[in-house]
Amino acid sequence: MGASGRPWAMVAGTDEVLELVPAYERLLTGVERRRADAMPEARARADFVAAHVLVRLCAARLLDRPADTEVLEQLVLEQRCPGCGSAEHGRPALAGLPQVSVSLSHTRGVVAAAAGHEPVGIDVERRGLPDAIRGAAGRVLSAAERAAMREHADPDAYFLRQWVRKECLIKLGRTTLGGLAGVDLSGLPDGPDDAGADGVPESLCRHGGLYVLDRTDAHRDAVVAVVSTGRPRVCAPHPLTAPQRPAVPQGPIT
Repeated sequence: MGASGRPWAMVAGTDEVLELVPAYERLLTGVERRRADAMPEARARADFVAAHVLVRLCAARLLDRPADTEVLEQLVLEQRCPGCGSAEHGRPALAGLPQVSVSLSHTRGVVAAAAGHEPVGIDVERRGLPDAIRGAAGRVLSAAERAAMREHADPDAYFLRQWVRKECLIKLGRTTLGGLAGVDLSGLPDGPDDAGADGVPESLCRHGGLYVLDRTDAHRDAVVAVVSTGRPRVCAPHPLTAPQRPAVPQGPIT
């Protein structure tokens, strides 16, 4: 695997990704195009597309492949639900590359992705906590986490940190939506204390046999978690060519 064997993660703005990869439409499979086209809002469609582009950039970085359009087109993203067999949802994977684990996430205007030779999950959320999510604390947090949240100086920030961590655990297959309250992360730090290599606050800790990487990206108003059996690291996506297409898909991309 070489030096690139450890999981790579990337976090970026939606427009940033679509501007970095001018021919982003060419990378998507028919299923991805159909799912994107079914989204009525242009912003939601752009977030979806950008996340699916970014995960290919992560995989190219992991595999030490040049991040040009031809290489990215060869990285075919597929999903398969183990329950119903649908290709419309389920854990993402790269066709023909079973040794590579991938994960992606998107929220309003911000996307995140990760790729590794070991299982990896990533999640990103905006720091403004919707009431619907805030009200889910009783179903998401353990008893110890709920007690810590009540005593925390910023309860919303505490809850959001645990939320993104647990979303990663779901993506790793370590728990389910119904089992989140049974996972206790109250012993982990509240969040990043030190700046990472790119100046974004970042911290790395362990939970059982997993690495938990936390980031607070104030520039993008986002909270990120990466969880993996390998020690993850974060890098920035790099441009392929000069932007040639609109940053936000305005209509169907088929």
